[in-house]
Amino acid sequence: MTAANPAFPALPNGAGAIDAGAPAAFTQTASGLKYRILREGAGVKPAASQSVEVHYHGWLDGGRVFDSSYQRGKTISFGLNQVIRGWTEGMQLVGEGGMIELEIPSDLGYGARGAGGVIPGNATLHFLVELIKVR
Repeated sequence: MTAANPAFPALPNGAGAIDAGAPAAFTQTASGLKYRILREGAGVKPAASQSVEVHYHGWLDGGRVFDSSYQRGKTISFGLNQVIRGWTEGMQLVGEGGMIELEIPSDLGYGARGAGGVIPGNATLHFLVELIKVR
């Protein structure tokens, strides 16, 4: 993993570059989702009803990685209406070809129940996501 600027997350192997002018500060939506666009995408932004193909890297507070398509070496596709609310909301903010960092509060993630013994209850989730394709 590499990071050119300590204000940004370390990039997993295989990730594209962060824009030189990317904001260091996060923007917070009314729902509590925090995000920053690390690379502007030139393509269309997806709607909640669409499917996307992405590469992503997810970690918890403290830095423990819980899932990464980069580590598996394969992108993943899914419908934005089939994932946690933080992903549905956040992925609509970035254009195809772009990169976004998401900080998802537990109420937009897995809440008090957590997920699969890997994500504890009430966990804040962090994701670095490259939007490869909108379908």
